[in-house]
Amino acid sequence: MNPKAPSTSRRHFIKASACMASGTILSSFIPARKSRLLNNVKVSGHLWVYASKYPPDWDSTPDLPKVFSDFSYAGMDGVELMEVNLRHDDAVANIQQLISQYKLPVTGTSYGADMWNKEAHTAILKDVTLVTERLHQLGGTTFGISVGNAEHRKTAAELDAQADVLKEVMKICKSKQVIPNLHNHTYEVADNLHDLKGTLARVPDIKLGPDINWLIRAGVDPVVFIHKYGDKIIYLHLRDQQADGKWTEALGEGNTDFSAIAQALQEANFAGRAAIELAFDTPPQRPLKEDWKISRKFVQKTFGW
Repeated sequence: MNPKAPSTSRRHFIKASACMASGTILSSFIPARKSRLLNNVKVSGHLWVYASKYPPDWDSTPDLPKVFSDFSYAGMDGVELMEVNLRHDDAVANIQQLISQYKLPVTGTSYGADMWNKEAHTAILKDVTLVTERLHQLGGTTFGISVGNAEHRKTAAELDAQADVLKEVMKICKSKQVIPNLHNHTYEVADNLHDLKGTLARVPDIKLGPDINWLIRAGVDPVVFIHKYGDKIIYLHLRDQQADGKWTEALGEGNTDFSAIAQALQEANFAGRAAIELAFDTPPQRPLKEDWKISRKFVQKTFGW
């Protein structure tokens, strides 16, 4: 039995839009000063926008050929999957065929479960073992973990349980040559980072893979966050929005100050990986592959990646 996906990781996008922090960062779009480390960063695409058509399980497997085709057209360095894509018995064979066809690697997967719920731990660890084994077979190495939204301020006992299972997940990942990182939505970083700080206090050696847009929506300045936690960041997601909180079709069309973010990453000597993750409040006006291409070019211009 698969563990229940976190109830408000992605499926409450529209609700989160209305709750955007008032201090959205303004953009100057001045390309960041390049550094050798930043120029080595590889940029994948995360397939959420395809998965969003398949509630409640978000299984975009039928669209994987289009995912690989669109990402290849856009010049992505790789594909970031979701865990559901790897649960199918024929996942490795089918995805490997797409990797070979498009000469585009799978770089990792996102993964979400209610890790604060001790009763779910057995199922979670069984599922993580399956997913990371198949990810390893495909050559992917990043494992972005969302720990689940309890719909309330997590108690010390719930944070203890969350930490206990994360330590076991880290062991499984190590055995599969996969690198785990904490991938935040709003709930982990709201309330003065209560959830995230509680996890880091108990699991200080776990790495971070922040989603820049969710930081902003939770009222967290991403530049301040990077300055504070930069030595722990090995991965990040990039998405853009307008001042009213609505997502843009492509990166660079909103008011997120990506230049300041790029500068902060440079100062932190960031040398991990990144992923562009698009999301739409309304149907896009351009072909999706063009939105990916525009976004990829913007990242190259602004970050030097």
